[in-house]
Amino acid sequence: MKGLNQGYLKAGLNSVRGAKGRSFWTVLGVIIGVTSVITIVSIGQGIKEQVGGQIHHLGQNIITVKPTQLIGGSGTAGGNGLLTGLAVSSQLSQKDMAVISGTRGVAASAPLTIVSGTTRGDLNPYTSGIVIGTSSALPSLLNQSMAYGSFFGDEDMGTNVAVLGQQASETLFSEDVPLGRSLSFRGQTFIVRGVFNQFSTTPLSQQADFNNAIFIPNDVAESLSKSTAPTYEVLVRPGAGQPPGSVITSLKRDLNKTHGGDSGLAIESGNQNLTNNNNILSLLTRLVAGVAAISLLVAGIGIMNVMLVSVTERRHEIGIRKAVGATNRQIMGQFMIEAGVLSFSGGLIGIVLALLINVALRAATNLQPAIDWQIVVMASGVSLLVGVIFGTLPAIKAARKDPIEALRSE
Repeated sequence: MKGLNQGYLKAGLNSVRGAKGRSFWTVLGVIIGVTSVITIVSIGQGIKEQVGGQIHHLGQNIITVKPTQLIGGSGTAGGNGLLTGLAVSSQLSQKDMAVISGTRGVAASAPLTIVSGTTRGDLNPYTSGIVIGTSSALPSLLNQSMAYGSFFGDEDMGTNVAVLGQQASETLFSEDVPLGRSLSFRGQTFIVRGVFNQFSTTPLSQQADFNNAIFIPNDVAESLSKSTAPTYEVLVRPGAGQPPGSVITSLKRDLNKTHGGDSGLAIESGNQNLTNNNNILSLLTRLVAGVAAISLLVAGIGIMNVMLVSVTERRHEIGIRKAVGATNRQIMGQFMIEAGVLSFSGGLIGIVLALLINVALRAATNLQPAIDWQIVVMASGVSLLVGVIFGTLPAIKAARKDPIEALRSE
């Protein structure tokens, strides 16, 4: 009996190999479904780890103050929507920033103000980055070091100095160390004071790329824009021994007081930012992965249809097998094996493709997908389950074939 069962297992595998073209198109849906699910979940997990890395890099005691409403922007060059599609529908005022810096328990703060306009260096107009007004405290708040030169200090407030991100430096000037060089922005000349080291991630934002940014003193930014440039965020560091929660409470109280009871600002610690980002990313990942998983259902229906056609085409073969002693159970087992092999092989190919896509994304983009091996195992199991479930009906139909009628067929 064991040898007979092994024979039918071998027959099932040979049947799949004998129709390679049809087998491939049958499992294509499984391949797409498994590849999509693993890739999407990996990207979501990778982004969560990147955001978590930002929080740990900055320190979990860093507090962010920002408007509660952000709307999608057009992302047009030189406009406020240049922050990769984000436009600030409300903004922090100069009075807000003064309240924040003067709140009890605040050791340092740095606004991030977007200024629109065209920048020119040695080469063509620079339109792929952003100009950000900020304070001298920014490098310490970002925990970011300088590659060349230094950041502007309090004594430089009100002067036309600039500090560049790595990509902005390379694009604006055809040299590695452009210290002392000048660039023009909004009709004003700015002297390059320093260049940041490469930002591995963008602080507390997956949209803006600080490597493409030009940083200028915030009061200069406000003066150039006549106080119309939007401040989309203020970074705050509590003083030594000051619990972030206590400082957040003080900030909320002081800001609400200046806004008549409700400031309309979100004030969060690093841990709160991490939790909020993770919740949103998890929800979006599950939603998109669920949509991708529907292709597995479609693939299962495709397997069932092809197997039903196969049963009809192989009636004579089924009759011969029954005539030489094959039982209904063995015939059913053979067709179940075929369906299982089709779906499981599709799952394996899908896993390999997903791994290759993840490697390509790491090499070609800033995304760092993280493989969740539980999802890989689950995807493999689901692909096999799809074959078993949708292969059951064709297998039952094959097992119930009357051997005499099957032998008469051509």
